[in-house]
Amino acid sequence: MLKRSLPRLLIVLVLVLSLFAGCAQTGSGGKKIDKNKAEIVVGGVRSQTGAQAVFDQTAFGPCYRMWVDEVNAAGGIYVKEYDKKMPIKLIIYDDTSDMGTMTQMYQKLILEDKVDFLLPPTSTAFLAAAAPIAAEYGYLLIGAEGGSKTLRETLDKYPDFFSTLSYSETQVPAQAKLFKELGVKTVYICYIQDSHGIEYNEDATVAFKEVGIEIVAQESLPPDLADMTPTMNNAKASGADAFIVYSYPQHSFPAIEISKAINYNPKVFLGGPGVCYALVKLACGGDAGVEGVMYEGAWNSKSSPELAAFAEKIAAANKDDPNFTMDWWGHAPYYAGLQVLQEAIEKAGTLDHKKLSAYIKANHFTTVLGDTFFTNQELDPSCYKGQIGQWQNGYPEVVDADAFRTADPIYPKPAWAPAG
Repeated sequence: MLKRSLPRLLIVLVLVLSLFAGCAQTGSGGKKIDKNKAEIVVGGVRSQTGAQAVFDQTAFGPCYRMWVDEVNAAGGIYVKEYDKKMPIKLIIYDDTSDMGTMTQMYQKLILEDKVDFLLPPTSTAFLAAAAPIAAEYGYLLIGAEGGSKTLRETLDKYPDFFSTLSYSETQVPAQAKLFKELGVKTVYICYIQDSHGIEYNEDATVAFKEVGIEIVAQESLPPDLADMTPTMNNAKASGADAFIVYSYPQHSFPAIEISKAINYNPKVFLGGPGVCYALVKLACGGDAGVEGVMYEGAWNSKSSPELAAFAEKIAAANKDDPNFTMDWWGHAPYYAGLQVLQEAIEKAGTLDHKKLSAYIKANHFTTVLGDTFFTNQELDPSCYKGQIGQWQNGYPEVVDADAFRTADPIYPKPAWAPAG
């Protein structure tokens, strides 16, 4: 009797479970889908004032603002589990370039505003501090300004974090390869005493030795150093073929101007973040004032038709912004990261972060960089269109010793010229 009753009980059980399942549609991860949800809420904490404000003004800032405008102009992002296009509602808080404020505001975005997605903060240090917050609450986070070996070490702990920016492990070997091709024998290095400068200097120690280039000095620079003159005098006295400053505009821009003043003209002059901005021409004497100066980067409008269109588009979108300047290192990978997120949502059909993270790890995407994909949660090095740039007649040429080169490097660097 019991055996004959079991099939009937199973049928009833299946019907009951089906009834409950039909009462409320659920999305990935078991979260109930609210069919009345009308928008995708995207939130970020950015340094809009303070020492790091330049990043939101000129680096990732123009990228995410343009992306939101484009998405909304197209009616939104189609999300299959909601069966509709959903526009983006953007919430941005200013952290005043203070890390404590940044972490507090991210918690506010998550706990009070209940945003669907997070945008990354400014700088490597801030990004490293935001990653554990995003992970704690189960949020996917695609980085922008920031990339380092230290950040890479956190990736195992934060499986839903992705890094888009190239850094020392890709750029320094490219520098050494290029210098070797040019015939550089000796190099003078100065570097800022932070994670960026320290990591670049460490990698340079290995990379230049491997190609037989002698490092004659490695001088550390305090972040608040008021005068670069002693450093530049030391570099000039060394007689090194190449001079490198692994630092930000507070060091690299004065280094250029002081070099002119003391008639120091090495065969190679390479600067760190900031020298990739078109702003350097305004700060250092126009096109002629930076002729032949190299920088970490790189891409330009000759790198591909997609990047030509992107360069034109982002310049047009920001033509009325007095703070805007082209970033020939970061703009392309930053925008590509946003395109990856959008395509993942459209293809995976969900806003669920775990499913999106898995989709991003497993797939290739079409972005302004062309074929785009991540390896171990970092943008694969093959996706970048260059690592070293050089200002030539006011244009940001890619001069890597490989197929991405858009112009032959100028070597030796011509004599410093007055503003054009």
